[in-house]
Amino acid sequence: MEKTKEEYPPQSFNERIPTLKDINIKEKINTMNMTIDFRHRPYVIYNDYSNTKKNYRKEVTYCFLSVILSFIFGLAIGIVVMSGQYEEKIIVKDRIIPRDMNTVKPEIRTEKNKFAAVSFTGQENKYNKDIYPKGLTEDMKDILKDTKSDNRHPIVFNKTFVPDGATVLYDNVYWGPQIEDAMPQGYGDSSSEIWEKYINDAEVMKMEPGCGRMQNRLVTFKDGLQACVRYRQNTDQIQGEIFSFYVGRLLNLTNLAPSVVRIVDLKDKLWKNVVNDVATAQWSSNRAVVLTQYIPSLESASIPDIFRPTNRHLNKLDVLKISLKENDTDINKQLLLDKLKVKEMKLKQELKNFSHIDLKLNRKTVEKFLELAQWSDLIIFDYLTANLDRIVNNLFNYQWNINIMDGPAHNLAKKMDSGLLIFLDNESGLLHGYRLLKKYNVYHSLMLDNLCVFRKRTIDSMRRLYDSKSIGSLLSDMFHKKNSVIIRDILPSLPEKNAKILIERIGKVLNQVEKCEMNFR
Repeated sequence: MEKTKEEYPPQSFNERIPTLKDINIKEKINTMNMTIDFRHRPYVIYNDYSNTKKNYRKEVTYCFLSVILSFIFGLAIGIVVMSGQYEEKIIVKDRIIPRDMNTVKPEIRTEKNKFAAVSFTGQENKYNKDIYPKGLTEDMKDILKDTKSDNRHPIVFNKTFVPDGATVLYDNVYWGPQIEDAMPQGYGDSSSEIWEKYINDAEVMKMEPGCGRMQNRLVTFKDGLQACVRYRQNTDQIQGEIFSFYVGRLLNLTNLAPSVVRIVDLKDKLWKNVVNDVATAQWSSNRAVVLTQYIPSLESASIPDIFRPTNRHLNKLDVLKISLKENDTDINKQLLLDKLKVKEMKLKQELKNFSHIDLKLNRKTVEKFLELAQWSDLIIFDYLTANLDRIVNNLFNYQWNINIMDGPAHNLAKKMDSGLLIFLDNESGLLHGYRLLKKYNVYHSLMLDNLCVFRKRTIDSMRRLYDSKSIGSLLSDMFHKKNSVIIRDILPSLPEKNAKILIERIGKVLNQVEKCEMNFR
């Protein structure tokens, strides 16, 4: 230690700035002494960060490269996975070897882009795969199949589909030609004109109680034909009856029996043979009455289940459900329903997007749809006229009698031979019903708001009337054309304010049609 002190005296550090070699020697000395003397100056103590900075830059570079490589690797894996969804099967000797049991699909792709059934039993299927119970139609076979031998679908068509004789529904909201072409003939313009000419020359030979209210009468003419005569003390009920009939004619509805207005004049040949009967009925002279053609062979009509409180809606999904459920034989019905339950999960999304139903229906299903199509017209007609004496009557009384919806509909009948619905007793429409809209409009709207399948001819008629804004003048012209000056002096025309309410309600019906088109598009 003495030698070291002599060779490197302390004074030498004070004479100059120490070099790196001096500092290293000094550190060795301090390490040996285990102490550092901070009193001797000058010398420099510092940390060498040069290597640390170099290492830090290397780590950042490696981190950045690892991120880039991870991104590229992940992108490559994603491309491989996505492409694998479109190439899930390997074809070996016309058999499928699935890569993953979760992605097994019972079909194979051939060079001609066709599909065939596949057996998963481990051996070739040597049996006939197209064996079905007897009585099953071809359409039902297609429904029961998990795969198709071609690209044809028996029920759903795309938007380019043109309705034909097998179309049940099209454009999401309209009854198809298969239903429209089978509709009962009913009473059109020609029937109305024939009835008017007949009454002009008719003679009543007999009057008897009937046709509803106490002062109404069932009359028999000279040739045996009959008519219901509506007599009221208030002229607005007579107006409501005849103008509701005129509205039906403008809408091309064929469910209203032909009606005409006449005056009770005992000198007229129409009444001269029943003077005593008129007195018995307590009719006053110079009163306007409505003569409606009597329709025999009528039976009561009930409210369809689909419009009762537990359901109360009709849309294209209901039409499809009824088509599939009822268009089958009793033997195979349960088989079909079980199969549909399995396929429902697979086709749930597709069924929401269909716009047409093309399916050959059996007679029972067609008859059910014919009734529902007429009910769609009835709901619209009663909404437009605000009729209180039919479905609204049932709905209003439902709060006190929950079984009223199970009974016959009020003022509605059905022809037993053709199934034609007859809209009876429309006297509350357009006048009395409009005065009570604040109280009863909620019931009218309840039925309309849940209706989403319509007859195209009815909607087209309403669009023409709404666009022209002339329904008031059309009704006035019809009233003047069909009735004499004497009748017009006793029975007023439809008030202008009522015509405005009517056109507003036509607009609301058209809004409902557009709403349904949007919801089921």
